[in-house]
Amino acid sequence: MGRYVARRLLQMIPVFLGSTLLVFLMMYALPGDPVRALAGEQHVDAAQIASMKADLGLDQPIWQQYLNYLGNLFQGDLGNQIGTQRPVAEVISDAYPITVRLAIFAFVFTVVAGISLGIVAGLKAESLRDRGLLGLTLVLISMPSFVLGFLVQYFFAFQLGIAKPNVSLEPTNTELIMPAIVLASLSLAYVARLTRTSVAENMRADYMRTAVAKGLPRRRVIGVHLMRNSLIPVVTFLGTDIGALMGGAIVTEGIFNIKGVGSLVFEALGKREGATVVGVVTLLVVVYLICSLLVDLLYAVLDPRIRYA
Repeated sequence: MGRYVARRLLQMIPVFLGSTLLVFLMMYALPGDPVRALAGEQHVDAAQIASMKADLGLDQPIWQQYLNYLGNLFQGDLGNQIGTQRPVAEVISDAYPITVRLAIFAFVFTVVAGISLGIVAGLKAESLRDRGLLGLTLVLISMPSFVLGFLVQYFFAFQLGIAKPNVSLEPTNTELIMPAIVLASLSLAYVARLTRTSVAENMRADYMRTAVAKGLPRRRVIGVHLMRNSLIPVVTFLGTDIGALMGGAIVTEGIFNIKGVGSLVFEALGKREGATVVGVVTLLVVVYLICSLLVDLLYAVLDPRIRYA
């Protein structure tokens, strides 16, 4: 196990470098001048712009800028914003906890509701409840998140008045429930479909017929034999879905006026604050890599036949 973990950690290094390099090039190598964009419509002397670029290190070759970024990153420094000169780490630390809470609520809702619906439908494949689940998930998959967000906001906030259309600056857990449901809708549909398909397929497997023939209790047959094998593909999806929920919160946070990472990235893109965007994406990449490793380790828990050398 230790050798496997060490090997996976080494494999993460090129993935991390490639991901951060790609985002860094998109922010700093594409046409556009973040220093001049900071001035807006005002006329700024070319010498002043050159001086600001020199202070920020933007006058160096792009490869040198990336190496400087990596060097500062390993020292815990994500750089400073161009406009406010605030440390990016400080800016992210103000917004990140809100997005993390939103993503956790959405993830829990996805796991509980998605797996439960998938099990109910998979145990009775081709039944009325199975067809109803497939129809519901098809609607959720085909509906864009911004459309669903506005519909939920209009119905529950403006028509029924049981929720706020916009959350406060420091949202409570109750205020984040409705945005979390909207954020989790697409993931819930995939988890429910994946669970339903896996359960229905394993119900026809030989080991299930053997367990039933032995006279084992139905609870043990479903809870131990069926679920441990059926959840392997679901766990694979859920492991990568955590990062997707945090990255996909941009639209949801915009609809409900949540001042989280999504709002931060949107504003940074408009102002070409490259350090902020690269810093946020770097954290998301780390989350993806860690979750991917944890998913691989969970395989051995769900299926004892899996061994890591």
